Amino acid sequence: MSDPTTMSSEDNKRQVAISMSSTPPNDRSLAGAAASLQKLMLKSPLSPRVSDKPAPRPPVPLAKKMAAEFIGTFILMFTVLSAIIADTGAQPGGAGGVLGVAAAAGLAVVAVVFAVVDISGSHLNPAVSLAMGAFGHLPLAHVLPYAAAQTAGSTAAAFLAKGVLRPPDPGVMASVPRGGAGAGEAFFLDLMLTFVLVFVIAAVATDPAASKEAVAVSIAAAIMMNALVGGSVTGPSMNPARTIGAALATGRYKDIWVYLVAPPLGAIAGAGTYTLNKP
Repeated sequence: MSDPTTMSSEDNKRQVAISMSSTPPNDRSLAGAAASLQKLMLKSPLSPRVSDKPAPRPPVPLAKKMAAEFIGTFILMFTVLSAIIADTGAQPGGAGGVLGVAAAAGLAVVAVVFAVVDISGSHLNPAVSLAMGAFGHLPLAHVLPYAAAQTAGSTAAAFLAKGVLRPPDPGVMASVPRGGAGAGEAFFLDLMLTFVLVFVIAAVATDPAASKEAVAVSIAAAIMMNALVGGSVTGPSMNPARTIGAALATGRYKDIWVYLVAPPLGAIAGAGTYTLNKP
Protein backbone atom coordinates (compact mmCIF):
# COMPACT_ATOMS: atom_id res chain seq x y z
CA MET A 1 0.00 0.00 0.00
CA SER A 2 1.44 3.42 -1.02
CA ASP A 3 2.44 6.01 1.50
CA PRO A 4 0.04 9.03 1.33
CA THR A 5 2.91 11.36 2.16
CA THR A 6 4.93 10.05 -0.79
CA MET A 7 1.97 10.37 -3.17
CA SER A 8 1.33 13.96 -2.08
CA SER A 9 4.96 14.85 -2.65
CA GLU A 10 4.93 13.36 -6.15
CA ASP A 11 1.69 15.17 -7.03
CA ASN A 12 3.16 18.46 -5.91
CA LYS A 13 6.23 17.97 -8.07
CA ARG A 14 4.04 17.10 -11.06
CA GLN A 15 1.97 20.31 -10.57
CA VAL A 16 5.09 22.44 -10.31
CA ALA A 17 6.48 20.93 -13.51
CA ILE A 18 3.22 21.57 -15.33
CA SER A 19 3.13 25.18 -14.08
CA MET A 20 6.72 25.85 -15.17
CA SER A 21 6.23 24.43 -18.65
CA SER A 22 2.95 26.19 -19.51
CA THR A 23 1.75 29.79 -20.01
CA PRO A 24 -0.68 31.19 -17.46
CA PRO A 25 -4.22 31.72 -18.73
CA ASN A 26 -3.93 35.51 -18.64
CA ASP A 27 -0.68 35.46 -20.63
CA ARG A 28 -2.22 33.16 -23.22
CA SER A 29 -5.10 35.61 -23.66
CA LEU A 30 -2.72 38.55 -24.12
CA ALA A 31 -0.61 36.64 -26.62
CA GLY A 32 -3.72 35.70 -28.62
CA ALA A 33 -4.99 39.28 -28.59
CA ALA A 34 -1.61 40.59 -29.79
CA ALA A 35 -1.55 38.07 -32.64
CA SER A 36 -5.11 39.01 -33.67
CA LEU A 37 -4.24 42.74 -33.58
CA GLN A 38 -1.19 42.14 -35.73
CA LYS A 39 -3.29 40.31 -38.31
CA LEU A 40 -5.84 43.12 -38.36
CA MET A 41 -3.12 45.73 -38.88
CA LEU A 42 -1.70 43.79 -41.79
CA LYS A 43 -5.14 43.53 -43.36
CA SER A 44 -6.14 47.14 -42.62
CA PRO A 45 -6.89 49.31 -45.69
CA LEU A 46 -4.95 52.10 -43.96
CA SER A 47 -1.73 50.17 -44.36
CA PRO A 48 0.05 51.38 -47.51
CA ARG A 49 0.65 48.85 -50.21
CA VAL A 50 3.09 49.18 -53.05
CA SER A 51 0.40 48.29 -55.58
CA ASP A 52 -1.77 51.22 -54.42
CA LYS A 53 0.83 53.83 -55.43
CA PRO A 54 0.21 55.39 -58.88
CA ALA A 55 2.73 54.39 -61.46
CA PRO A 56 4.98 57.24 -62.69
CA ARG A 57 3.76 58.77 -65.93
CA PRO A 58 6.01 58.05 -68.91
CA PRO A 59 7.66 61.10 -70.49
CA VAL A 60 5.72 62.67 -73.36
CA PRO A 61 7.62 62.59 -76.67
CA LEU A 62 8.58 65.98 -78.10
CA ALA A 63 6.54 65.29 -81.25
CA LYS A 64 3.36 64.94 -79.17
CA LYS A 65 4.18 68.11 -77.27
CA MET A 66 4.62 70.00 -80.54
CA ALA A 67 1.34 68.63 -81.84
CA ALA A 68 -0.42 69.77 -78.65
CA GLU A 69 1.09 73.25 -78.98
CA PHE A 70 0.07 73.46 -82.64
CA ILE A 71 -3.52 72.43 -81.93
CA GLY A 72 -3.85 74.56 -78.82
CA THR A 73 -2.45 77.68 -80.50
CA PHE A 74 -4.64 77.05 -83.54
CA ILE A 75 -7.80 76.89 -81.41
CA LEU A 76 -6.87 80.00 -79.43
CA MET A 77 -5.93 82.12 -82.44
CA PHE A 78 -8.85 81.04 -84.59
CA THR A 79 -11.20 82.00 -81.75
CA VAL A 80 -9.55 85.39 -81.19
CA LEU A 81 -9.30 86.31 -84.87
CA SER A 82 -12.86 85.19 -85.57
CA ALA A 83 -14.09 87.35 -82.69
CA ILE A 84 -12.14 90.34 -84.02
CA ILE A 85 -13.58 89.88 -87.51
CA ALA A 86 -17.09 89.56 -86.11
CA ASP A 87 -16.58 92.69 -84.01
CA THR A 88 -15.79 94.76 -87.09
CA GLY A 89 -19.23 94.00 -88.49
CA ALA A 90 -17.95 91.61 -91.13
CA GLN A 91 -20.18 88.96 -89.59
CA PRO A 92 -23.75 89.45 -88.31
CA GLY A 93 -24.16 89.82 -84.56
CA GLY A 94 -20.67 91.06 -83.77
CA ALA A 95 -18.66 89.97 -80.79
CA GLY A 96 -19.62 92.68 -78.31
CA GLY A 97 -16.70 95.08 -78.75
CA VAL A 98 -13.44 94.84 -76.84
CA LEU A 99 -15.19 93.05 -73.97
CA GLY A 100 -16.52 90.38 -76.32
CA VAL A 101 -13.11 89.78 -77.89
CA ALA A 102 -11.49 89.61 -74.45
CA ALA A 103 -14.12 87.14 -73.25
CA ALA A 104 -13.62 84.96 -76.33
CA ALA A 105 -9.86 84.90 -75.72
CA GLY A 106 -10.31 84.05 -72.04
CA LEU A 107 -12.76 81.23 -72.68
CA ALA A 108 -10.51 79.80 -75.38
CA VAL A 109 -7.57 79.81 -72.96
CA VAL A 110 -9.57 77.95 -70.31
CA ALA A 111 -10.65 75.30 -72.80
CA VAL A 112 -7.20 74.83 -74.31
CA VAL A 113 -5.35 74.72 -71.00
CA PHE A 114 -7.66 71.98 -69.76
CA ALA A 115 -7.12 70.10 -73.02
CA VAL A 116 -3.34 70.13 -73.44
CA VAL A 117 -1.66 71.32 -70.23
CA ASP A 118 -0.84 67.73 -69.22
CA ILE A 119 0.79 67.11 -72.58
CA SER A 120 2.89 70.17 -73.33
CA GLY A 121 2.28 72.65 -70.53
CA SER A 122 -0.03 74.67 -72.79
CA HIS A 123 2.36 77.55 -73.54
CA LEU A 124 0.68 78.61 -76.82
CA ASN A 125 3.17 81.46 -77.09
CA PRO A 126 6.88 81.56 -78.08
CA ALA A 127 7.50 84.30 -75.50
CA VAL A 128 6.16 82.02 -72.74
CA SER A 129 8.24 79.08 -73.94
CA LEU A 130 11.35 81.28 -74.04
CA ALA A 131 10.77 82.45 -70.47
CA MET A 132 10.06 78.93 -69.23
CA GLY A 133 13.24 77.71 -70.89
CA ALA A 134 15.31 80.57 -69.47
CA PHE A 135 14.28 79.70 -65.91
CA GLY A 136 14.53 75.93 -66.12
CA HIS A 137 10.87 74.97 -66.56
CA LEU A 138 11.35 73.77 -70.15
CA PRO A 139 14.43 72.14 -71.71
CA LEU A 140 16.21 74.75 -73.82
CA ALA A 141 16.31 72.29 -76.70
CA HIS A 142 12.49 72.38 -76.76
CA VAL A 143 12.11 76.16 -77.03
CA LEU A 144 12.57 76.42 -80.80
CA PRO A 145 10.39 73.37 -81.63
CA TYR A 146 7.66 74.79 -79.39
CA ALA A 147 7.92 78.20 -81.07
CA ALA A 148 7.78 76.62 -84.53
CA ALA A 149 4.67 74.60 -83.66
CA GLN A 150 2.95 77.63 -82.11
CA THR A 151 3.74 79.86 -85.09
CA ALA A 152 2.50 77.21 -87.52
CA GLY A 153 -0.74 76.83 -85.55
CA SER A 154 -1.31 80.58 -85.47
CA THR A 155 -0.60 80.92 -89.20
CA ALA A 156 -3.01 78.11 -90.06
CA ALA A 157 -5.69 79.73 -87.89
CA ALA A 158 -5.19 83.14 -89.53
CA PHE A 159 -5.49 81.78 -93.06
CA LEU A 160 -8.55 79.73 -92.13
CA ALA A 161 -10.27 82.68 -90.46
CA LYS A 162 -9.53 84.87 -93.46
CA GLY A 163 -10.74 82.25 -95.94
CA VAL A 164 -13.90 81.22 -94.12
CA LEU A 165 -15.08 84.53 -92.65
CA ARG A 166 -13.86 86.72 -95.54
CA PRO A 167 -13.48 90.05 -93.78
CA PRO A 168 -13.75 93.08 -96.14
CA ASP A 169 -10.51 94.35 -94.61
CA PRO A 170 -8.29 91.43 -93.58
CA GLY A 171 -5.98 93.95 -91.94
CA VAL A 172 -8.23 93.99 -88.87
CA MET A 173 -6.58 90.72 -87.85
CA ALA A 174 -3.08 92.22 -87.80
CA SER A 175 -1.25 93.41 -84.68
CA VAL A 176 -0.68 97.12 -85.36
CA PRO A 177 -0.70 100.25 -83.19
CA ARG A 178 -4.21 101.71 -82.98
CA GLY A 179 -6.04 104.72 -81.64
CA GLY A 180 -3.31 107.13 -82.69
CA ALA A 181 -0.62 105.29 -80.69
CA GLY A 182 2.89 105.24 -82.10
CA ALA A 183 5.35 102.38 -82.24
CA GLY A 184 7.02 103.48 -78.99
CA GLU A 185 3.75 103.53 -77.05
CA ALA A 186 2.74 100.18 -78.49
CA PHE A 187 6.14 98.70 -77.60
CA PHE A 188 5.97 99.81 -73.98
CA LEU A 189 2.36 98.70 -73.52
CA ASP A 190 2.85 95.28 -75.10
CA LEU A 191 5.98 94.75 -73.00
CA MET A 192 4.09 95.59 -69.80
CA LEU A 193 1.07 93.48 -70.69
CA THR A 194 3.30 90.49 -71.47
CA PHE A 195 5.12 91.08 -68.18
CA VAL A 196 1.82 90.80 -66.30
CA LEU A 197 0.73 87.73 -68.25
CA VAL A 198 3.94 85.75 -67.76
CA PHE A 199 4.28 86.81 -64.12
CA VAL A 200 0.89 85.16 -63.54
CA ILE A 201 1.83 82.12 -65.62
CA ALA A 202 5.08 81.65 -63.69
CA ALA A 203 3.20 81.93 -60.41
CA VAL A 204 0.54 79.31 -61.13
CA ALA A 205 1.96 77.02 -63.79
CA THR A 206 5.24 76.30 -61.95
CA ASP A 207 3.58 75.69 -58.58
CA PRO A 208 3.20 71.92 -58.05
CA ALA A 209 0.39 72.57 -55.56
CA ALA A 210 -1.70 74.55 -58.08
CA SER A 211 -4.64 72.70 -59.62
CA LYS A 212 -5.39 72.61 -63.31
CA GLU A 213 -8.47 74.75 -62.64
CA ALA A 214 -6.41 77.44 -60.91
CA VAL A 215 -3.90 77.51 -63.78
CA ALA A 216 -6.59 77.82 -66.46
CA VAL A 217 -8.67 80.47 -64.71
CA SER A 218 -5.69 82.59 -63.64
CA ILE A 219 -4.14 82.71 -67.11
CA ALA A 220 -7.52 83.40 -68.74
CA ALA A 221 -8.18 86.24 -66.30
CA ALA A 222 -4.78 87.79 -67.06
CA ILE A 223 -5.38 87.62 -70.82
CA MET A 224 -8.86 89.11 -70.52
CA MET A 225 -7.57 91.91 -68.31
CA ASN A 226 -4.74 92.71 -70.74
CA ALA A 227 -7.06 92.63 -73.74
CA LEU A 228 -9.37 95.13 -72.05
CA VAL A 229 -6.45 97.41 -71.18
CA GLY A 230 -4.70 97.37 -74.54
CA GLY A 231 -7.37 96.30 -77.02
CA SER A 232 -8.04 99.80 -78.34
CA VAL A 233 -4.37 100.85 -78.35
CA THR A 234 -2.06 98.06 -79.53
CA GLY A 235 -4.24 95.22 -80.51
CA PRO A 236 -2.55 93.77 -78.07
CA SER A 237 -0.41 90.83 -79.14
CA MET A 238 1.63 89.53 -76.17
CA ASN A 239 2.45 86.67 -78.52
CA PRO A 240 4.90 86.68 -81.48
CA ALA A 241 3.13 83.66 -83.00
CA ARG A 242 -0.14 85.57 -83.12
CA THR A 243 1.61 88.52 -84.82
CA ILE A 244 3.47 86.42 -87.39
CA GLY A 245 0.44 84.34 -88.32
CA ALA A 246 -1.80 87.36 -88.90
CA ALA A 247 0.95 89.22 -90.79
CA LEU A 248 1.48 86.32 -93.18
CA ALA A 249 -2.26 85.96 -93.81
CA THR A 250 -2.90 89.67 -94.32
CA GLY A 251 0.36 91.00 -95.69
CA ARG A 252 0.44 93.73 -93.01
CA TYR A 253 3.92 94.13 -91.55
CA LYS A 254 3.82 97.72 -90.30
CA ASP A 255 5.72 98.06 -87.01
CA ILE A 256 5.88 94.28 -86.74
CA TRP A 257 9.17 94.57 -84.83
CA VAL A 258 7.21 95.94 -81.86
CA TYR A 259 5.29 92.70 -81.47
CA LEU A 260 8.30 90.46 -82.05
CA VAL A 261 10.62 92.15 -79.54
CA ALA A 262 8.38 93.44 -76.74
CA PRO A 263 6.68 90.13 -75.77
CA PRO A 264 9.90 88.12 -75.25
CA LEU A 265 11.43 90.91 -73.18
CA GLY A 266 8.26 91.27 -71.11
CA ALA A 267 8.01 87.49 -70.66
CA ILE A 268 11.57 87.12 -69.36
CA ALA A 269 11.08 90.10 -67.05
CA GLY A 270 7.79 88.68 -65.73
CA ALA A 271 9.12 85.17 -65.10
CA GLY A 272 12.34 86.56 -63.62
CA THR A 273 10.48 88.86 -61.25
CA TYR A 274 8.35 86.02 -59.95
CA THR A 275 11.40 83.75 -59.57
CA LEU A 276 13.18 86.37 -57.47
CA ASN A 277 10.19 86.96 -55.23
CA LYS A 278 8.66 83.51 -54.83
CA PRO A 279 8.66 82.00 -51.33
